[in-house]
Amino acid sequence: MSAPTDQPLQEISAPLPDLPWPLLQAVTELADAPLTQIAERLRNATRPYLGSSSLIIFTEDCTGRPQKKAGEEDIIARVSIVELDTLRAALSDETPWVGEAEIAGRPRPVLALKHAPSQALLVLTDPHPNDPGHNAGLDLVTYLWRIAARRIQEKVADAPPSYLLESRAASAERIRVTAELTDLHSTTLETLLAALHSSLLDDAAARSTVTDLTAKALVTLRTLSDRTNDLVKEPVATAFERLREDLRPLTRFSGIEVEFIEPPLNGRDLPGEVAHAARAIVRGLLLAIMEQPDVSRVRTQWDCDGENLLINVRDNGRGTLAADAPSIIRLDRRVQALTGHLQIDVMPGWGADVFVTLPLDPPARPAGDVTGWNLAPRELEVLQHLAAGERNRTIASTLAISENTVKFHVRNLFRKLDVGSRTEAIALAHSTGLR
Repeated sequence: MSAPTDQPLQEISAPLPDLPWPLLQAVTELADAPLTQIAERLRNATRPYLGSSSLIIFTEDCTGRPQKKAGEEDIIARVSIVELDTLRAALSDETPWVGEAEIAGRPRPVLALKHAPSQALLVLTDPHPNDPGHNAGLDLVTYLWRIAARRIQEKVADAPPSYLLESRAASAERIRVTAELTDLHSTTLETLLAALHSSLLDDAAARSTVTDLTAKALVTLRTLSDRTNDLVKEPVATAFERLREDLRPLTRFSGIEVEFIEPPLNGRDLPGEVAHAARAIVRGLLLAIMEQPDVSRVRTQWDCDGENLLINVRDNGRGTLAADAPSIIRLDRRVQALTGHLQIDVMPGWGADVFVTLPLDPPARPAGDVTGWNLAPRELEVLQHLAAGERNRTIASTLAISENTVKFHVRNLFRKLDVGSRTEAIALAHSTGLR
């Protein structure tokens, strides 16, 4: 990443004006945004003051889909986690940074902001004031970004069913794609190494140089694979320790003793959405238990049988926890979103025992019925090619249509599927079994 440019920020920054109604409306829409639309709504909110070719959010809070993107397809389809991680690491604080950085395969002018509490990153490519006479500047963009970053944190912490379903579909697809790319490139590079080590090649200098470059490429590839897996998996012991930290503020002044039964250290890693959901479910159960009279002790235990995360929460109250209580019904919806099961055994006078089972793998699904999307035959063909990972040029060649026509169909697909990017459209297609 290059050093910050000497470009003065004053030309895209000015004192905040009186807040007009359109801005207040944009703030409201941003605060209400689902995760799948938050990048588009943030871009819409900032567009009157600061234009850009694309807006990209990188947040490790969302393990299944750490990138939220809106803007030019050539940029948002090619930007990588490594590029964003490198840019984020170069930012020391929340101060807006304007400079040139590698995004989507080449250096581009960018505005980058980091949200310190969550370490989330916002990147605007090719930033420019849209209306210098009505420019609220960097202060306003920073303010809107903080709202969006906080919204993401709240959504992930609450782990509602909509987030869990979207995250699970994206996680499964990212793992599959990463595994395929890793196998493909590892095989290619390892074959190249074997050839260069062959005694048939007598140019020692060339062999040494290319061997060194290839070895470095292998290390980079494996590092990228590990980095990607880290975003979608969490060791069960680490997830449980985070639960313990999350519960401390709740229990510090409650007078309730919480006993934690550690999971086995060698338990299978948890998919990110399962770890998030498990913590949210236990927090919710603890809050429901604390509303009962005469509860002085709660025990929570996690275990893993290789296929499921097994959660048990037990209290020593009067046994008044009701399965039809609104708080328990809301928790059950979260469990069902991951095809899990919640059971409550109430023992009057002795307390309640809650058992939750969360599958670690998404269920195998047959090809889903996509008639509800009201796709035209050609749109369905384009979606199938998208789901296969093909680019616009390849799709155009295969279907004997122009690349512009493909882009037209892709835009219609985004509207009908209610998604904001190719990645979201592919994840949704795969979640229905479409390949």
